Amino acid sequence: MKKRIFQFLLLISIFVEIKAQKPISFKAITFYTAKNDQAHISFVHEANRWLPEVAAKHNFTYDSTDNWANLNDDFLTKYQLVIFLDTRPEDANQRKAFQKYMENGGAWLGFHFAGFALNNSKFNQDWDWYHNEFLGSGQYKSNTWRPTSAILKIEDRKHPVAKGLPETFKSSPNEWYRWEHDLRKNKDIKVLISLDPSSFPLGTGPKAHEIWHSGDYPVVWTNTKYKMLYVNMGHNDIDYENKTNKELSFQFQNETQNQMIINALSWLGNK
Repeated sequence: MKKRIFQFLLLISIFVEIKAQKPISFKAITFYTAKNDQAHISFVHEANRWLPEVAAKHNFTYDSTDNWANLNDDFLTKYQLVIFLDTRPEDANQRKAFQKYMENGGAWLGFHFAGFALNNSKFNQDWDWYHNEFLGSGQYKSNTWRPTSAILKIEDRKHPVAKGLPETFKSSPNEWYRWEHDLRKNKDIKVLISLDPSSFPLGTGPKAHEIWHSGDYPVVWTNTKYKMLYVNMGHNDIDYENKTNKELSFQFQNETQNQMIINALSWLGNK
C-alpha cells in the first residue's frame, strides 16, 4: 500500500514539474568571427557568456558558431532568430541565404561591427542590399574615441524594445559610429534609440574629430520591412595604450541596457 502511495505521489510530482516547465519559445543562432580587434573579441566572448544565461532564464534555445558556412538555407530553417555579433558574411552564397531568410520572415539582431563597411578596408561596402536597403546606413563614416558611456533617449515608448525602460538611460562604455546615410530620411527605418544631447561632448580623443560636440546619432533602429534590429553597442574598452589588452569595460554589466537587449530578443524571437 505504501509503495502504491509513493508511486502515486511520484507521478503527481512529475506531472506538476512538467506543467511548470515553460515550452521553448524560439531558437536563436549567433554567428561571430572574433578575430579582428581585441575590443570586438572581448565583446563576443562576453556575449557568449551572457546570452546563454538569458536563454535559460527566458526559455529559448541559444546556439553559436564561428563557422559562417552554416549560413545556408537548410541550417537556417532550424532557427527563428539570427544574431551577428561582430561581422557579416563575406561569401556570396552565404549572403544570398541570409537575404532569403530575412525576406521569408526570419528575424535578425546585429551588434556594432556587424554594420561596419568601409571601402579600401578589409570590409568593403560590396553588399548593397545589406548596407543600403536592409540596414539603411550605408558605409561607416567615423567614430568617437575612447569608448565612453552616453545618455541614450527612447524615441518610441510604445515599441516592445522600450518596454519597462526609462525615457533616458546611461549606456555601457562604447565606441559610437556615424554613418554615410541619414537614417531619418529613409521611410522604412524607424529609429528607436538615439544619443541624447546631454551626452555631449562624447569621447575623450586624443584627436579632435574623435570627440563629438553636437549632432543627431541613432544607435538602435529597425527596418519596418523586416523583423530586424541593429544595436550600435558592442565595443568594450581595452588597454591598448599600455599594450596589456586588459579589458576595462563590459557591455552586459548595465541592467537597463541589458533589459533593452532582452526586450529585443523576445520581440524578435517570438511570433
